[in-house]
Amino acid sequence: MKLNRRSFLKKALAAGSLAVGSGSLLSGCSGIRRSDLPDQNPPGHTAKQLDAAGNSILYYASLAPSGHNSQPWFVRVLNQNEWIIGVDPQRRLPAVDPGNREILLSIGAFAENLSIAAHTFGLKAEMAVIAKDPFEQDVIKVTLKKAKPVDYPLQRITRRMTVKHGYLSKEINAEDIRALSEHLTGRLFYFPRGTDHATCIEEGAIENFRIQTQRDNAQKELVQWVRLSNTEAERHRDGLTLEGMEIRGFKGWFVRNFMNPEDFMKPSSRKQSVDQIAKLARQGGGWLVITGKGQTVSDLIDSGRRFEKMVLTARERNIAIQPMTQYLEEKSGLKQIAAEHEQRVIPHFVLRIGYLNTYPDPVSLRRPVSWFVRS
Repeated sequence: MKLNRRSFLKKALAAGSLAVGSGSLLSGCSGIRRSDLPDQNPPGHTAKQLDAAGNSILYYASLAPSGHNSQPWFVRVLNQNEWIIGVDPQRRLPAVDPGNREILLSIGAFAENLSIAAHTFGLKAEMAVIAKDPFEQDVIKVTLKKAKPVDYPLQRITRRMTVKHGYLSKEINAEDIRALSEHLTGRLFYFPRGTDHATCIEEGAIENFRIQTQRDNAQKELVQWVRLSNTEAERHRDGLTLEGMEIRGFKGWFVRNFMNPEDFMKPSSRKQSVDQIAKLARQGGGWLVITGKGQTVSDLIDSGRRFEKMVLTARERNIAIQPMTQYLEEKSGLKQIAAEHEQRVIPHFVLRIGYLNTYPDPVSLRRPVSWFVRS
């Protein structure tokens, strides 16, 4: 006889078989993590169009962040030293990012990782933004030229991650803010927790998350990128895994075995998401806002690159940074910003920031290089 979820839980809990650390049902049932998969260039997954250095450079580039971990990039190889970075239209998020604004920020982060990694291999990546319209597929022309190798700690790229939980309610000290501002002079603004501006951002972030969660098209789009089972996660190597969403332990085991992605459409699930984000938004040391010069393709690529430079240095200072994108995705959030700021203030990122006691290892999955390289 097939048990429903409630009956199963009653029987399992009564038997004590779900206790964490008991070595029973929960053992061996953790979610899949990046470290569980083969190295960046496993046999059969290298791009044949590229040499070993090219494959490695693009692996590091692919560790850039993206909305829903959609990994929206492709790279077309013209020859060993000339590449095109583009946007895969199948990986767009039209419900939450109809103008491709966030995709271009992600492409900028991808380009920055590529540039940094190339320099360590003795190659300078000269980049020219060739897209004039945010919906053009070809975005950046990359030309690689021989240069003196730069000794950059690539573990900054491999260990970068977006952490959501565990933020300490401690103000970020001035030295750390100065360090984070190095590549964002005049464009990075910090609002400590408890200040009027921080409270305003906090309330706006929660409200716009609630509004987006209630939009069926946005929620359906989210569901398309949820990878609950380890099999699905390994098959796609993208999207939102339970480990990536920081749903672990018994809750993660239950969701993995008894829920479907479509369950996220239910009112109860949406309410839980809003309650959770409200709890998180009230934690941490405050908020960062990164502004830009405009909303052109070049402006967004530039901001994405600068953002990536900043977050690559955050871990060594035990600082976590989480983009709260809904504020800039919803019309209500944009309307509020326009009403309260001068027209020349153009926010590109709204970020929650906080110190951590312990920084976890990265878990979000990445597609092998051969999956996104084209001839």
